[in-house]
Amino acid sequence: MIDQKTIDELAQKLTASLPAGVREFHDEVEKNVRASLQSGFSRLDLVTREEFDAQAKVLARTRAQLEELNRRVAELEKDQGGSGGAGGSGS
Repeated sequence: MIDQKTIDELAQKLTASLPAGVREFHDEVEKNVRASLQSGFSRLDLVTREEFDAQAKVLARTRAQLEELNRRVAELEKDQGGSGGAGGSGS
């Protein structure tokens, strides 16, 4: 989820960009913009950069483990095939 600081910064920037006539309602507009942003972001399936980076690290480790397991399986299959092991398809 987007952190509160980011939502506050966006609300302030949007409020500051309003025409001068609307700025007299600054506090009310900023409150409504902040509430709208929070509501909109909560409906989206967003993650923070920290959460994304953590999941990217998990994925990288998992990928490395998968590659190592694939290498080991290929090595075992090669060893088993070369020795004419039992349980083969020798009919």
